Amino acid sequence: MRNLLFLHAHPDDEALLTAGTMAKAHAAGHRVHLVVATDGSAGLTSNEFSQNLASHRSMELAQSGQILGVSSITELKYPDSGLLGENIPLGGFAGVDPQIVARQLADIVIEQRIDTLVGYDPSGGYGHPDHLHVHKVARAVRQMTACTLFEATLPREPIARAVKLASAMSLTPSDFDPETFAHSWTPKAEITHRVNVRKFSSIKKDSIMAHSSQSSADGTIRTLAVLSKLPKPIFDALLGTEYFVKVN
Repeated sequence: MRNLLFLHAHPDDEALLTAGTMAKAHAAGHRVHLVVATDGSAGLTSNEFSQNLASHRSMELAQSGQILGVSSITELKYPDSGLLGENIPLGGFAGVDPQIVARQLADIVIEQRIDTLVGYDPSGGYGHPDHLHVHKVARAVRQMTACTLFEATLPREPIARAVKLASAMSLTPSDFDPETFAHSWTPKAEITHRVNVRKFSSIKKDSIMAHSSQSSADGTIRTLAVLSKLPKPIFDALLGTEYFVKVN
């Protein structure tokens, strides 16, 4: 039995990036722990959820964790730094010294006897300031503890191609620059582990659907809403593999 700790930036990140692996590990008898750094209060949502969004997202996270079979959920509850990080709120996660957060995580690693830690890649996926900070924090935790570190990611090349195509077809906002994704995520050649999670795709979809506040935004199409409606063959093709880089 292994003890795995997945460190994520916001409630719902676990559903998109690692839910299949978490469910697969739980099914295999391993203990899975989830730590979420922020309260998700800056997430885009509809009027239905805009009041007390952080509270809504905390409840959604608890539901997702139950679906995935996690042994524990720890919410650090730092304020969400926002997508662009231009006006990070007082105490916002991206503005906190990574060493301070890492010490919090190191205590959990020791208490729960964590042997495997999962963080984010150096580009923070698509560059969200909180995702970049998760990368820094996880690297710092690795220096403080003996746990093995993996970084959750996606293959860069197909995403960059898809974004360019969407832009060429005018499916993205007029001010969107597709070159933003040219340096996002991780080149395929650098990915060390690919986890087939198709047997757990229904659980992964349920985890995504648990985050209802992030499937709803007045006048805006949300990614989670689209994914939750995909037929199983398409869902499996897009989300049936999860990607990681082992940090040596």
